[in-house]
Amino acid sequence: MRRVVITGLGVVTSIGIGKEEFWQNLIAGKSGISPVTSFDTSEHFTHLGGEVKGFEKIMNTIDEDSRSRYSRASLLAMIAAKLAVTDSGIDQVEPEGSIGVCYGITTGPIQVIEHINDILLSNGSVSNELACQLPSNSTLAAIGEEVGLTGEGFVLSTACSAGNYAIGYGYDLIRLDRAKIIIASASDAFSRISFTGFNQFKAVAPERCQPFDKNRRGMMVAEGAGVLILEDLEHALQRGANIYAEIVGYGLSCDARHMTSPSIEGIVQCMKKALKEASITPEDIDYISAHGTGTPANDRTECAAIREVFGDRYKEIPVSSIKSMLGHTMGAASAIEAVACTLAIKQGILPPTINYETPDPECDIDCVPNKSRSHEITYALNNSYAFGGNNASVVLKRFDGY
Repeated sequence: MRRVVITGLGVVTSIGIGKEEFWQNLIAGKSGISPVTSFDTSEHFTHLGGEVKGFEKIMNTIDEDSRSRYSRASLLAMIAAKLAVTDSGIDQVEPEGSIGVCYGITTGPIQVIEHINDILLSNGSVSNELACQLPSNSTLAAIGEEVGLTGEGFVLSTACSAGNYAIGYGYDLIRLDRAKIIIASASDAFSRISFTGFNQFKAVAPERCQPFDKNRRGMMVAEGAGVLILEDLEHALQRGANIYAEIVGYGLSCDARHMTSPSIEGIVQCMKKALKEASITPEDIDYISAHGTGTPANDRTECAAIREVFGDRYKEIPVSSIKSMLGHTMGAASAIEAVACTLAIKQGILPPTINYETPDPECDIDCVPNKSRSHEITYALNNSYAFGGNNASVVLKRFDGY
């Protein structure tokens, strides 16, 4: 069993592109929510979302041919992967095929489907280039092309837990000595279909996302990408890599109960599995990055599960939701949150849950309200829970040496 460390980070979000801008805005409690510009929202119930700003400028680093051949979700992943690879110091002397990719999505190239639909409704013809953007696995090709990879690739479509699933599978590949380096990535683009769907659910807040607040009214639809370079510890030490943190375990569960309503039992099982695999107890966890969507049902269920797993300690453990700032980036969410956990461990600072005003007796946790704070973290738990009951929790640990 090999040890798995994180040696590179790349992120594209509504509050920043690149780990530095993202982290500074995160701990400052900056909101990335703004009026939607991708399409007309006049007939929707809400009009705000977490769109990535300034992405077009960054796209200039990708050649024009690639920009025309890949979907926005793929382009978001390409940029984040490029940033992570640069940050990790991985160079092209790595043996051919030694770097793999595990990629998580929810909707994938959904904007392409919208575009094709518009073309067909106007009796137009769909180009070959547009059709080639449709397969979800095209993102693997996009990442591989951008950073020069020919290793194995996997796509995991487990909705809003997809990022954690990608991290967990990449962790297994390295731990079992099937790979030395894995690019664990996830992305999703802002789309009319997702925005309309969640509006019809009445699950979108009209003005702001307020996780754990008594008066919370829902989530915010958003987009983004998160990438972590996972690496075999011995390999990382041999090349003198900068090590951010260590992955020490993960847990999965599938509720098989309801398509949209979360299950306390499933979430409890997921967290317990993660702690068991990491060979730690509930007393060891210093910080929980919550799924924390800001919907009444999700936050209430997650807090109930935390109470059950952590017992009398549940009020002592800081639990924050960065979705209060970014919005819900779908498949990318838990990968971006894993980046935030990694930086929180490295910097000893907890990101806040912003927009918190009124305590909710059903969510009586320490949600790090409104302001970041200094806090030493040895073990962090990154939670993600998806439609269909696909749950995933990842345990990250401060790296204290070999």
